[in-house]
Amino acid sequence: MADHQETRIVDLSHVIEHGMTTYPGLPGPHICDFWTREGSAANYDDGSTFQMGRIDMVANTGTYVDSPFHRYADGKDLADLPLRSLADLPGVVIRQPWETEIAVDVGAFDGLQLRGKAVLVHTGWDRHWRTERYAKDHSFLTAAAAEWLVEHGAALVGIDSNNIDDTRQRARPVHTKLLGAEIPICEHMTRLGQLPDTGFRFTAAPPKVRGMGSFPVRAYAVLD
Repeated sequence: MADHQETRIVDLSHVIEHGMTTYPGLPGPHICDFWTREGSAANYDDGSTFQMGRIDMVANTGTYVDSPFHRYADGKDLADLPLRSLADLPGVVIRQPWETEIAVDVGAFDGLQLRGKAVLVHTGWDRHWRTERYAKDHSFLTAAAAEWLVEHGAALVGIDSNNIDDTRQRARPVHTKLLGAEIPICEHMTRLGQLPDTGFRFTAAPPKVRGMGSFPVRAYAVLD
């Protein structure tokens, strides 16, 4: 009998919890029961009980995807994003430890074949998740790097830090360039260190919501 290798799935998302902070200044999610098990018991004669949850949160919570509508009023929203830009993409990991340099520039990508691929930038910044440091002086892409990724046909770009742009500046050139080219962005990723440089498929598909530009995802990679 032939041997079969076990497929490995790596979860690349942070857990969303009641009251957590993702981005300073944004309210944390409020998670509660809309329908309690105790309250549902009277509806059934066979002892069945059910919980129905309710969550009130801003869209940019946890690990999430930005669509063009996040930046552009006439851009594609979550409902219009094609699945081919979010699901079962060949992936590649670019590694630049934040201890080396927080600005990820063109040199990190130069010479690589990235057309049609999910380009995931592994900086290790996720180790600061839910700490005061997470939002300060984090890793980011430069405007020149964003231009290079657009020119070379990246399908999606992700990063494991607080923002793909340099939040010390009052400008967002990376969001502007990538989303302007209809390249979705996945921010606040984690565990990219568990992935190989290549040889995996990546998915980060949000709900199909009309009129919203961002939403949390269960981002993951499938390795053989």
